[in-house]
Amino acid sequence: MFDSFGRRIDYLRISVTDRCNLRCSYCMPCGHFKPLTEQRILSYEEILSVVKAAARLGINKIRLTGGEPLTRRGVVNLVESIADVPGIITVAMTTNGVLLPRYASELKAAGLDVVNVSLDTMDPERFRRVTRGGQLQSVIDGILCARDAGIERIKVNTVVGPDTPPSDLKAVQDFCSSHGLLHQRIALYSLESDKHDNHDCDRPLPCEQCNRIRLMATGILKPCLHSNEEVQLDPQNPEASILRTVALKPERGTVCTNRSMVEIGG
Repeated sequence: MFDSFGRRIDYLRISVTDRCNLRCSYCMPCGHFKPLTEQRILSYEEILSVVKAAARLGINKIRLTGGEPLTRRGVVNLVESIADVPGIITVAMTTNGVLLPRYASELKAAGLDVVNVSLDTMDPERFRRVTRGGQLQSVIDGILCARDAGIERIKVNTVVGPDTPPSDLKAVQDFCSSHGLLHQRIALYSLESDKHDNHDCDRPLPCEQCNRIRLMATGILKPCLHSNEEVQLDPQNPEASILRTVALKPERGTVCTNRSMVEIGG
């Protein structure tokens, strides 16, 4: 499946919930945040229907995000169901790591291939401030449990902004090196700013190589993170919804969305 600019689209990111057990300042909006009720988010059956339709169209990689995906009950069973879909080669998850000690072995057995864990500092007090109350050790324990469970690829994501101390970045890099983990820096930017290119930090893909679309927990498909274009999923015809979303992919995104990252899916 190709978009109108000749890019192969083979990657679908799915937010299964907007709930999270941390409150990271760059993801969760300031002030009171009210998570969606269960009635307003896609059921696992609806998500699996979208995955099957996407696979028929050429999608071969699925990533589950949130919020924090592990806060939604039954997500391990969803991983197993997705891994069994013909055509799906890779099942990945982005998590804050807090619940990995409980679920890592089950996720591995269910077919999870890749896990990305957010870790911005090795300083417990700074971690507590960034996450608004989180405990650093719980994330470290989660990462090591995922490694011990045999999950093949573990990548640590570090959000880097203008106020990030170089010592924080180096400490995370050293931790990853000592435990054989992949590390990726992600540029911190405002979704309301048009200055989202940061050549000092790693970006997963430049726009000309973008291969993904997103499905929000509410059933809204987004062709681009940095675009206000959206398609409401038609549960009766998910293939048509996906094709329309791909057709709307811009050549290049501009940061103009009025949604927070916890709504869209990290």
